[in-house]
Amino acid sequence: MQPIRILDMPPCRMIASPAGMFGEPALEDFSEWMSRQPRTLHPRDYLFWDDSDPACPGFRWLYECPAETALPEGAAWVDFPGGLYAVAVDIDRQTDKPALDAAVAAFLAEHGFAADPARRELGRIITPPEVFQRLGYEQMEYWYPIV
Repeated sequence: MQPIRILDMPPCRMIASPAGMFGEPALEDFSEWMSRQPRTLHPRDYLFWDDSDPACPGFRWLYECPAETALPEGAAWVDFPGGLYAVAVDIDRQTDKPALDAAVAAFLAEHGFAADPARRELGRIITPPEVFQRLGYEQMEYWYPIV
């Protein structure tokens, strides 16, 4: 079994949080809002580093949900372009990111894919709370945009 898979995410509308750092109210309030949304088979949230505004860089959450969902404070609807992603899983906060990046790059080269620098890498925790209690850690998916 290969530890990296290729997924095709369709274009969609998502709710984007304000940019911020963990522990700051805007990001924490959005995280709290997400935790109150109904759980689905797969997590609907994606996190990325947003430095598009040099005056206010930080993490930003994206949350995929129905268009009739009311926006939480400070959030906005965004059009997400979708596309192909190479997805790898590791233990959150224990990942050797340079080694993971190298493994993904080797996989892509071996199979004729390339990184897509026009889109951002995404990440999300995929461990349900009851599994976290048993394992003592959370699993994280790393989404690498590819062409």
